[in-house]
Amino acid sequence: MFKRKTKSAKRKVKTQSLKFLVLSFSFTFFALRFTLCMAQSISSTELIENAALYDGKTVVYEGEVIGDIMVRGKFAWINVNDGQNALGIWVHASLLNDIAFSGSYKSIGDGVEITGIFHRACPEHGGDLDIHAQAMRKAGSGRAIQQRLNPGKRNLAVFLLGVLFLVWILSKLKQK
Repeated sequence: MFKRKTKSAKRKVKTQSLKFLVLSFSFTFFALRFTLCMAQSISSTELIENAALYDGKTVVYEGEVIGDIMVRGKFAWINVNDGQNALGIWVHASLLNDIAFSGSYKSIGDGVEITGIFHRACPEHGGDLDIHAQAMRKAGSGRAIQQRLNPGKRNLAVFLLGVLFLVWILSKLKQK
């Protein structure tokens, strides 16, 4: 009777160990698969330095919309800056409906995440390096920037204007 209990106890331990091993393997496999499926954005520097490696492949690029949005029929050009460089993005105009701000001296542009085909020398656009967007997601909102006048610069400008006016008056008096 004592031996039967140990055999059944050993069986339970083996069964539990096997279940734990299978469960651990399954969890690790699915966690790894989930991580690999999540898209990670690639920096502009990485794309530029390794253009041949990424040419023709789907990439995810994230940054701030800057400059003018140039609509060309059903498509448009936008420039997206990730803080290091700006890349030209060829995007369907319907994807731009959510874009409210484009980065300039007067505003900070909306943040976007672009998923598209990277071209190191696009045959459709004269051999330029670009991304043809397949999907675009707004990742952050831009805003207008209020520029403040620097009081020191204002005072210097007024002072120099006074000096210029004084020199002009003295030159007129000297001519008479």
